[in-house]
Amino acid sequence: MKKRILYITIGILVCLLIGFLSSIATQSSVNDWYTTLNKPSFTPPNELFAPVWTALYIMMGISAGIVWSKGYHHIWVKTALYHFVFQLLFNALWSIVFFGLKNPLLGLVVILVLLTLIMLTIKWFRIISRPAAYLLVPYVLWVGFAAVLNYRIWALNP
Repeated sequence: MKKRILYITIGILVCLLIGFLSSIATQSSVNDWYTTLNKPSFTPPNELFAPVWTALYIMMGISAGIVWSKGYHHIWVKTALYHFVFQLLFNALWSIVFFGLKNPLLGLVVILVLLTLIMLTIKWFRIISRPAAYLLVPYVLWVGFAAVLNYRIWALNP
């Protein structure tokens, strides 16, 4: 049990760190470039993003910690965690591309890859732990919503 708590704690800290580093690219553009864009009517207020992402990163970390605690020596656990790491890198990459590079089209490509990677991660996590997989469902739903939002922003700002 102590090992599981340790892995969950490490998972949460890693996810929050990636989120914090991604927010650096985001913050530089949110208050200037992003405000100038035409956005769809369903765009949430900016104040909503930080608490939602914080909750999602915590759930992602718990999920990864649960899977990790099943034994990293097992090939399925390794495979699942590799998928998790790749999706986490694409998560950070999206912020860099969309906000840092101010490129909604390339951001759309990245977020579609991210969605695919999250779905694969859920598939692998489900093999190891259904609760771990279920913890990622709000994340895939939010990223799906973000992909639609990204698409509409790109379409509205030729």
